[in-house]
Amino acid sequence: MSSTHSPDRRTFLTYGLGGLVALGAIGTATAGSIASASGGNDLRSSLTIIAPAAAGGGWDTVAREMQQAQRANGIVNNTQVVNIPGAGGTIALGNLEILSGKANNLMVGGTGQLAATIQYDSATTYAEVNPLAVVVEEYDVIVVPGDSPYTSLKELMTAWAKTPGKVPWTGGGSFDQLVVTEMAISAGLAPKDMIYVSSDGGGESTQALLNGTAAAAASGYPDSIDQIESGRLRALGIVARGPVPGVEIPTTVEQGFDVTLANWRLLVAPGGITPEEKTELETIVRETIATPQWREAIERFNWNENVITGEELTRFLTDEKTRIQGLYKELGL
Repeated sequence: MSSTHSPDRRTFLTYGLGGLVALGAIGTATAGSIASASGGNDLRSSLTIIAPAAAGGGWDTVAREMQQAQRANGIVNNTQVVNIPGAGGTIALGNLEILSGKANNLMVGGTGQLAATIQYDSATTYAEVNPLAVVVEEYDVIVVPGDSPYTSLKELMTAWAKTPGKVPWTGGGSFDQLVVTEMAISAGLAPKDMIYVSSDGGGESTQALLNGTAAAAASGYPDSIDQIESGRLRALGIVARGPVPGVEIPTTVEQGFDVTLANWRLLVAPGGITPEEKTELETIVRETIATPQWREAIERFNWNENVITGEELTRFLTDEKTRIQGLYKELGL
């Protein structure tokens, strides 16, 4: 969609799954985003970071940790975070497209948002904006209740392959469902035959396990670590290609299951910016992720640093899109 609509301080276009669905006044935080976008392009003076979900989730956490790192180190004089939730991040992505040419706006994106653009056939994709860098990734962990009869990933997968109807799964979001889809394929199951109970967030997913609604779950490791350490949940495997520093849970790959989908976090700029503005934004991102505050956040949230930029990023996003499209095809979606 072309950027023919200019946002102002009072109104903001909200995009849904197929295009424009609403136009109206929204919260003051988003109005602040528009004010920032309209206030000139001195990127070191004012920057807005859009989190495409409500406060408290993974995208929001990345945005606010970047904000703190920039403030603490004087990288940007005034960084604000704006939350634009909805439709798996595609509403925020549509709004970013509207801000074409407004270089002092960034958005946090990632695997889930890319998946949502495919699942919902979003009018705006990453092709209409400027992906700058993947900065970190989070891993899902395969968990069962603490009193589950399954004590290893092999036991769980064998039982699931034998009687899929008796081993329902859950997860906290669309990304987790994609991980479970990869797990099903690795177990020799047709994903269409699996039982997947949708949950809204990691807390609800945990409750589904503990109340017996689900037998297993794919869940973000940072969201699950407290429950694992308390013994309420048992971790059977972490979804990663290789060992994760500081995590003693065996990986899916080393246990014989080729399941590696990671929940990466991406920084995206609007379209229509100049090459010089894009270069400056890339520099701001590099400076931010080199700060002590950002390094501490990586450790605190159990993120894995995986910085991808330039042509490598273009190839990476193309490959991930193809991979996710294949998983949705397996699901019949």
